[in-house]
Amino acid sequence: MSAPDPSEQALLVVIDPVARRVDGESVRIARDVLRGGAATKICLPDGPEEVERALARRGRRRPVVIGDDSALLHVVNVLQRRRELADIPVSVVPVGPLPAVSLARTLGVPLGPVAAARAVLDGTERRLDVLVDEGGGVVLGGLWVPGGYGPGGETDAPAGPAGPAGATPAGVTGPNGSAEAGEGGATAVEPVDAAPGPGCATAESVVGGSGEGHQPWWSPAARTARSALTLLTGPAAAGRVPLPGCTRLRIEADGVLVTDLDQPVTRVSVAAADGGLAELTVHTHDADRPWRRRARRITISGPAFRYRADHTLTGPVRRRTWTVHAEGWRLVLPRG
Repeated sequence: MSAPDPSEQALLVVIDPVARRVDGESVRIARDVLRGGAATKICLPDGPEEVERALARRGRRRPVVIGDDSALLHVVNVLQRRRELADIPVSVVPVGPLPAVSLARTLGVPLGPVAAARAVLDGTERRLDVLVDEGGGVVLGGLWVPGGYGPGGETDAPAGPAGPAGATPAGVTGPNGSAEAGEGGATAVEPVDAAPGPGCATAESVVGGSGEGHQPWWSPAARTARSALTLLTGPAAAGRVPLPGCTRLRIEADGVLVTDLDQPVTRVSVAAADGGLAELTVHTHDADRPWRRRARRITISGPAFRYRADHTLTGPVRRRTWTVHAEGWRLVLPRG
């Protein structure tokens, strides 16, 4: 860890439009604290193109995001595409309801605007490992497959016809909250025959399919819908939620086969661990305990499946490979 160089205390402050709308007071407080401690250039983007232009013209200014996890992930993915993510310390002041800033909290960023802004100015830079897929999409926290299940086994929506298979297109996104063929570099695919259920897709839910009304990452309607969906999720009642339909997956760790399509799985999780490795956890139908392994590269393939990366639903896809980039990004956190 290292403290930011005082000579580099020139900041590009990107204020997310949704944050300005949902909690303007917290935005104002954070902005005033930052202005009081560093030379700041304020960016008030109305869309992703303006964020990209501001980052391209930032000079030596350190990027600071005031907004929720989607805004942070967008900036991170832009820096990744520009091949600057490993070289530039990133800071964030979380603004939004807890479900929308859960990634920031997991990373150790304070949720209060004053504490988070003070950490931007006086905090310590920490180099963290990051997962990057073959399309360049970045995962900062972790991911879970199928996408209908979270880290604690909770489902995204009730089982049955009203579940994920009938979700609106706004709930099917790319690694950073954009359309699957967008910033993460991934390509949407048509679903293959699979039983509907958590982690499975219908034609209406495939990006670019017959569904209509997809909203971009900065759209208030799309962001509000995702936040509401997260708020409504809860632990699945035992015996009431069927097993996911798309559970037959082929999983490889550093080229070594872990499970094949003939061994159904209930849940798979991948997260960056220490030493430039990812920790793979596989829950199977017939095992009492999950199977764990560490590897640098994880590949999952099979019938069209969704996955949840950094609490954002992604897919459906047929194949995805994640590679650990050791110390692949730099985050400014509070001292101690």
